[in-house]
Formats: sequence, C-alpha cells, structure tokens
Amino acid sequence: MAPSVLGVLNVSVSAEAVRSQTACDNGVVNVPERGRVDTVTRSLLVKAEGTEKSHTYNWLLCPTGEALTEEVELQLPQNVVDGSARISLSVLGDILGRALNNLDGLLQMPYGCGEQNMALLSPNIYILEYLRNTEQLTPAILEKATKFLTSGYQRQLNYKNADGAYSTFGQGLGNTWLTAFVLRSFGKAQSFIYVDPATMEQSKTWLDRQQGQHGCFRTLGKLLNNRMKGGVTDEVTLTAYITASMLELNMSVTDPVVDHSLSCLKNSTSDLSNTYATALLAYTFTLAGDVETRARLLQHLDTISFQEGELYPGRGLLHWSQSSSETSPSLEVEISSYVLLASLSASSRSTSDLGYASRIVRWLVRQQNAYGGFSSTQDTVVALQALALYSTRVFSRGGASTVTVRSPSGDRCLFHVNQNNKLLYQERALQDTEGKYSVEVQGSACASVQVSEYNAYLVFMAKIIQAFDYENQLSIIFLRYHGKELTTNMIIVDLKMLSGFSPDPDSLGRVSCWALYPWRSCLICVLLFKDDGSLFMQYQ
Repeated sequence: MAPSVLGVLNVSVSAEAVRSQTACDNGVVNVPERGRVDTVTRSLLVKAEGTEKSHTYNWLLCPTGEALTEEVELQLPQNVVDGSARISLSVLGDILGRALNNLDGLLQMPYGCGEQNMALLSPNIYILEYLRNTEQLTPAILEKATKFLTSGYQRQLNYKNADGAYSTFGQGLGNTWLTAFVLRSFGKAQSFIYVDPATMEQSKTWLDRQQGQHGCFRTLGKLLNNRMKGGVTDEVTLTAYITASMLELNMSVTDPVVDHSLSCLKNSTSDLSNTYATALLAYTFTLAGDVETRARLLQHLDTISFQEGELYPGRGLLHWSQSSSETSPSLEVEISSYVLLASLSASSRSTSDLGYASRIVRWLVRQQNAYGGFSSTQDTVVALQALALYSTRVFSRGGASTVTVRSPSGDRCLFHVNQNNKLLYQERALQDTEGKYSVEVQGSACASVQVSEYNAYLVFMAKIIQAFDYENQLSIIFLRYHGKELTTNMIIVDLKMLSGFSPDPDSLGRVSCWALYPWRSCLICVLLFKDDGSLFMQYQ
C-alpha cells in the first residue's frame, strides 16, 4: 500500500469462505450461513514527510467604542509538502484562555530531572491562582490540578539533597537558583496541596548559608539545561531572584537575610547597563516596598523601551530587549514580564499604570505559541505569572464583542464573546492557506484572537549521518556537536515510527545510547519509550 493523501485513513481487510468442489481433507467443503465473512478495520495515520512548522499570529483587541481591525497575510514556503498546510482561527474572551484550553499541556503530570520537573510544575500554580482569584476555579479542574501538583511535589523531593538543597538529579552540589525556584513554587503550591513546612525550612536555611558577607548570594551548582534559568547569569541577578522569591513568600524586609540582600542589591543599582538585571531589580524593590528605588529603575526602563503604535488607542505595544545588538525572543519575553510584574505589584496603582501594563500585555500576547506558552522555559514561567496577575487586576464580568473574520476568498465568519463564554475556546478551520485575512472586533469586551498556520517542509539534515545494517536489523544515528558553546546544552533526539509500523516490544530492551566524548558533549544518556513505541533519547 502507498497512501496518496495525508490524515487518518481506515484500511479494511475481508476474508470470506466460498463454496468449492475441491475436497478438504477428503471431505466436502462446508460453508456456514453465519460467520463465513470476517472483516478487520484498522486506522492508518499518514503524516507528511519533512519537519512540521507552525506560525501563530496573536492579537489582544479591546475595543472602546470604535471597531479594531488587524490584518495578516499568509504565504507558504516554496518547499512545503503538498497537502500538509492547514490553518485555523481561535477566539477567546480571556488572555489566559488559551493556556486553560491546553490543561493537558500546562497542567500536566510533571516528569524528568529536577529542572524539567519544576519548569512543568510552576505554571500550573499561576493558572490555578488566577482561576481561584476570579472565582472561575471549578471542582473538576481543582481535583485534576491537585493530583498533578501533588505528583510533581513528591517527584521533586527525589532531587533534594540531605542538606535541603536541590540539584538536577538529587546528588552532588546543590544549586542555589534551582533551590530558590523550588522554594518559591512550593510556597505558592501549599495553598492547594500539602507541602511539608520542615522541607521548606530546610531549603531556606541552606539558602541563607549561601549568603556572603556583603549580602549577595553565591552561585553554586550546575544546571544541565543552561537556558532554564533565563537571564539569571551573575551574582546580582541571582541575588535579586532569590530575594524576590523570599518576598513572594511574604518574608519581611526586616528579616536579616532579606535586609542584607536588599542592601547588596541597592549598591548594584548604580549600573543600569544590563536591562534584564534592571527589570528584575525593579520587581524585587517593588515587592520590598522601596518606592524611590523602584521609581528610578522603572523610569530608566521606560527610556530604553521599544514602543510601537502608541498613538493609536488600544493598539500600542511595549517591550524590552537586552540590547539593541543582542536579541533573544525568550529573554525579551522574560524582561518584559518582569517589568509588567513590577508595574502591577505596587501597593497603590493608578489607571495610567494599568494602561501602561496593557501595552506590555498586548506585546506578550503576540509572542504566545499555539498552546498559550512561549518559546522557552523560564520565559513561559515568568510570562504566565505576569499575565495571571494582570488578568486578575483587570478582570470584569461585563461586556460583549463580536469578532468578524474575512478570508482572501471573501468568506466571512463570526464569533461572539461575552461573559458566559469567556473561557470557551472557539475554533474554526479556514480554507484559504494563503492570502490576506482581516480580523475586526466590535463591542465592549476584549477578545484574544489567534491565527495558527501549520505546514511541513523538507529540510536537509547535514549534520546527521544515518547508517543501516540490515543484516543485524540495527539502525545507528551519529550526532556531532558543531555549535559555538564549549559544551552542549540539553539535546533531544526524537525518533518516530513510520506510518503503519509498530515496534517489536521485545526489541526495545536491546536499544542503547552512548556518547563518544562524554566529557565534552554529554554527561547522561536517557532512553524513554513513548506509548506508540517511538524512541525519545535525551542527552545531558
């Protein structure tokens, strides 16, 4: 069989007993009236060859009288696989609705090493806090989320050292950043699940011991995924992160450890060349209630911000980058999220503060992927925390809007957003895969609109050499690192089964993975088998 179309195809095979004059074991062929025909039907998933890519276009449109309109022109790459392109449009009345629609992705069973486990666990907490604060948390979601959080909490304890610190695999030198991350998340999770106070106190005591005489914290331990901690790369940003974590746990600024670390950080505010550090410090001093330092930091950040469309009400965008020459999508999201947190976390807020924050939110929404997350780990964690706080501050039970979408061929579809379907995920497949689409929102309620385009295209993997030994039924994949870093980051090799094939279960135990140069390219090789039998190799 050679399938000629993509998608799920049903394949049926029938066998029928027929009358015959030929003897069967010297007997006459007997054909029963019932049971002489048997049919077996199996579904065959036909996927496009090549690498699937997705492009999303997001808008948060909040009309205040006049209708707001946005346009997007779609164009497929030249090497797209025929039949693989598809496009859909989704509309929600809540900026966190997209994340809520993907509870299986964001409220999922955490797993992996100590870093991955926390990166999967912590966004769950912010989503639950938002639902609870806006009285939208249903018993069903709470029950499901509680099970996930409990499992993630218990799993994370496997990575705790005897001294209370946390490390990637629960052994070796504890990591100061990861320990602070765990302490911060456990402190918030304890309002939903049981968290042992003695465990948290032990971790806090260990962190306290890492504070130097000048008040800043020492960097200890190693992360296998060096992108996990975002922009926390030096003593100042690490101290700011740990201090913010302690203040989020409602520790007083008069606490000796907090007071000492704030003193260290205040001495560092004279150098504002690091935009990430400045944004994180602004959030930290906001939590500390230092109005003067907060105002100075936010004023500087405002002068170096990137603004777009500020002359058009309801359309202005605002964000920050590390520098004009150094751009990183995940770092931009994280910096802008910290500025948003600093803008919203002060004890007193004005209407202008919310207006300023809404411009950051509109930019952040444009960076979201199809599942409501972002491009990396820490940017997703911090951005969802900031968006949840903003959504709580501006939550309203009134208003309604109509979303009109016009396709290149002239077709029109309508979506209605009101308070009864605020979290309802409304999606529709669109027929035109290329051309200009227009989106218009009219009414008195905000609408989160996303156009998602998926396609597969063929790429040449020049760095991967494949060799097959058919005599031994052995497949070998060689990988060699050619990047700029001295050592690799976390590497994932995802080997999928071909359409229509399934692995021999007995053979899976004979699969192995290894590294030629473990001291340079990888430390640990982990083999995981998915439900469909495909192989998932993780090098660390």
